[in-house]
Amino acid sequence: MAIFKKGKSCHGPQPDSSECKYKVVLIGNPNVGKSVLFNVLTGAYVTVSNYPGTSVEVARGVATIEGRQIEIIDTPGMYSLLPITEEERVAREILLKESPDVVIHVLDARNLERMLTMTLQLIEAGLPVILVVNILDEAERIGVHIDIPLLSKKLGIPVIGAVAKKKRGIPELRQRIVNFIFKGPVHFSYNKRLESDIAEIAALLKGDYRLSYKALALLLLQRDDEIARLVKDTEGEGYQVLEETVRQKTFERRTSFHQNLSMDRRKIVKGIINDVFSAPNKRKITLNERISRLTVRPLTGVPILLIVLYFGLYKFVGIFGAGTVVDLVEQKFFEGLFNPWITGVVAKVIPWEVIRELFVGEYGIITLGIRYAIGIILPIVSTFFLFFSILEDSGYFPRLALLVDRLFKHIGLTGRAVIPMVLGFGCDTMATMVTRTLETVRERVLATLLLALAIPCSAQLGVILALLSKTRGALLVWGAFMMLIFLLVGFLAAKVLPGETPMFYMELPPIRLPQLSNILTKTYTRMQWYFLEILPLFILISILLWIGKITHFFEKAVACMSPVMASIGLPKETAVAFIFGFFRRDYGAAGLFDLQTKGLLTPLQLTVAAVTLTIFIPCVAQFLIMKKERGLKTASLIALFVSLMAYGSGYILNKFLLMTGIM
Repeated sequence: MAIFKKGKSCHGPQPDSSECKYKVVLIGNPNVGKSVLFNVLTGAYVTVSNYPGTSVEVARGVATIEGRQIEIIDTPGMYSLLPITEEERVAREILLKESPDVVIHVLDARNLERMLTMTLQLIEAGLPVILVVNILDEAERIGVHIDIPLLSKKLGIPVIGAVAKKKRGIPELRQRIVNFIFKGPVHFSYNKRLESDIAEIAALLKGDYRLSYKALALLLLQRDDEIARLVKDTEGEGYQVLEETVRQKTFERRTSFHQNLSMDRRKIVKGIINDVFSAPNKRKITLNERISRLTVRPLTGVPILLIVLYFGLYKFVGIFGAGTVVDLVEQKFFEGLFNPWITGVVAKVIPWEVIRELFVGEYGIITLGIRYAIGIILPIVSTFFLFFSILEDSGYFPRLALLVDRLFKHIGLTGRAVIPMVLGFGCDTMATMVTRTLETVRERVLATLLLALAIPCSAQLGVILALLSKTRGALLVWGAFMMLIFLLVGFLAAKVLPGETPMFYMELPPIRLPQLSNILTKTYTRMQWYFLEILPLFILISILLWIGKITHFFEKAVACMSPVMASIGLPKETAVAFIFGFFRRDYGAAGLFDLQTKGLLTPLQLTVAAVTLTIFIPCVAQFLIMKKERGLKTASLIALFVSLMAYGSGYILNKFLLMTGIM
């Protein structure tokens, strides 16, 4: 028995009403191409927001198929209808509350047998399922053959072979979505004793549910507390007898139920894939698989990572983005052409000097704010997001997560945390939001602390790479010191914060050559989000700096910070960059860029300033997100600790460099 919202039907080629809202939900394990399929169906126009009452993000978009507007929902990764993580709970909540007209289960063709268990659960739950066997090209490459029509016949649902990245199978899927006719749940038989228990519990269910009675009975026998509360609220007085029956059954089979259920499901799956799935006795190892293995083994994976970082971050982002492109846009265009021209125009239009200063002065909206945002920051974040999208589309990130998992466990994190850490090199604000995908509160706090402390955003990193690469040894000192701080603070924080590091597991998507269309779409989407965020902030910061200047507050702030700067061996002018850094980290890095071009910093001072500024207090945007995600108390403690750590590190590094004479 499957129950969905009553009323006008959205199924079939001719829905009952033009106002009927057709809803499709994508379900599947992580890294099976679910998000790729979502992007192919919806395009770039999507909304991403927290699911109500949770910190888990859910993407929603609209697909137009045969003139019909269809809402597509991309759920977090899910392994079973019995949830363990918050992401799985949200995915099931969507199935229970969103009343989908179609549930598309996406699985990896290479892992058909293992992932079909989830398909069985969705089907026996009475959900309107379409199965998409994705990544079919990789399966075929290793000699695997899947009889899609026979699999569809055995499961009793539509099955489509697909390669979402190459849009293979997408036209057929779109047709299936709009012409889908739900035939009701398909029943799979377990052993006689389990079937008897299921039937006895299902007979006691009288309420109206979105899952079949059989699925509910199985979840109750698995002691699913959320389903138990749902059934209790729905059944009312009849729940007491039901609860007693479930308690009796689970007690009788307390030592073997989960194992027996798992074995029964595996047996059913094996029966289904018989004659459907064939693979060579000796599987051919492809070049992609050889590369994949090299990336996860420490002996080869670490050198590969260093090569990726050298050519990606240092050469492409640091040298090309922060050097070549910034010189072209900021120095030649803004400094050489645009700023002198606009200053002259504003001087003719606005006769009052104080107002002119707001637009084209030392801290003017145009001459400083827009110049920093477009001339310095935009080229750097553009190159970083392009680099990030290439790595993401290639399938390298899950392998990087496996590679660093052992190291991250020493600092209280798992390999899963590598995603927000790497994303932090693009924007720490965005990365702090992504920490919500980590399993425990302890992991989220640790990741937030390390992001605020030792992960420079792409704009800040790009400027620092461009500055320090001109001085022999400076970049090496900065990198080694930042790595030391990251590991030391992470190790100590992991010892202080209560809780244990959770188990880590991750599906590995195929490693493949990135597709240009995917790279450009991802880069454009991220750039659009980032630029819409930073440009208003840079304008606001310029206004605040202008107010600070005309009220002389800015000069007083510099004067107050000068002794602190002197204590770590820096000239008072660097206080300006640190004040900038409070508003935005990249703004502060751009301030250092100005000081360096004016010749106000020695190589030693530049190195100390770069380290101190990198660790320095999170920018306003990041602090506000920290407050939202972790609470005001935790965010404030992190900000205070990071600030003290910044100046302490600057002091120690300055003394060390002076004593050793390294620079």
